Amino acid sequence: MDFALTEDQRAIEDAARAFAAAELAPHSAKWDEEKVFPVDVLRKAAELGFAGLYVREDVGGSALSRLDASIVFEQLSYGDVATAAFISIHNMASWMIDRFGSDELRHRFLPKLTTMEAIASYCLTEPGSGSDAAALKTTAALDGDHYVLNGSKAFISGAGVSDVYVVMVRTGGEGAKGVSTLVVENGTPGLSFGAQERKMGWNAQPTAQVNFDDCRVPVANRVGAEGEGFRIAMAGLDGGRINIASCSLGGAGLALDTAKAYLEQRKQFGQPLKDFQGLQWRLADMATDLDAARLMVRRAAHALDNKDPAATRYCAMAKRFATDAGFEVANQALQLHGGYGYLRDFPLERIVRDLRVHQILEGTNEIMRVITARELLKS
Repeated sequence: MDFALTEDQRAIEDAARAFAAAELAPHSAKWDEEKVFPVDVLRKAAELGFAGLYVREDVGGSALSRLDASIVFEQLSYGDVATAAFISIHNMASWMIDRFGSDELRHRFLPKLTTMEAIASYCLTEPGSGSDAAALKTTAALDGDHYVLNGSKAFISGAGVSDVYVVMVRTGGEGAKGVSTLVVENGTPGLSFGAQERKMGWNAQPTAQVNFDDCRVPVANRVGAEGEGFRIAMAGLDGGRINIASCSLGGAGLALDTAKAYLEQRKQFGQPLKDFQGLQWRLADMATDLDAARLMVRRAAHALDNKDPAATRYCAMAKRFATDAGFEVANQALQLHGGYGYLRDFPLERIVRDLRVHQILEGTNEIMRVITARELLKS
């Protein structure tokens, strides 16, 4: 068991860290304040291979491992959580096409997705089905060589801006076996978008409802076979959970470093805050929890890379633990700053707002417990 990164992984980590420091961190506060979706910066990230991290090379992907991707997302989110998280979603949607799509579909969409000339969104959640994803109601009725879509998707990152929507739809009966996956292109007649949501965090990426009203999508745009869509969606989420957990690690890492610097500089009662044992212990607990979370995330990534039968459980456990721990580390860092932590002059309040949603998306942390228990109790 070797916990050290390889030479290649250290190079990947250094490249992602340098990009985050140069292209993300200097603009993070402005993007949040002004709700800027930095498409130009996303395309710069794609130039480094970050838009198709585990997509195959024949369509422009980097063909890296899930562990490599986790390292990248942790470093990117140190610069800006919301932007790193969006890149992670784009990667998840692109991988679904690469892994389950036909060769024609792969070559039609992925060369532009891996450069982020085209941007992708993942569409599973609906206004009436969140955690109960298999109860989705968006229908796709077969009509010749097209499906006709009707329904809505909710809380979709990139909605209205993305060029490609990987959409889970109902082509058959009730339940998971009636779900299929389609790629819907922006500009398709019958595709429309709701107003932008007013959110607590993740302001550097757009979020809205996606609506389908007799939206005709070619059968050739189906990913996998009919009835395989739920399995494809869940496969995407195993990796997505590692990605979002990694983004929590990066945001919490910035919060921890900011708190450490503050304790070293700030004085109260005639001495630096770093000399108070109670605050030392709190900082030690924050560092310990963050390190434990990182180990769980990387173990889950290793399991997914190696097709471990327990990978789904490890991904759920890591997502639950890392996103809870990441939020708590950021919240404690804010508390250590006192009133200053509540001000936008410091990054803490933004990190807390951005990390909070990680406990909800890619499957709520309550559902992560359900998955973990289900896997443990399999007979």
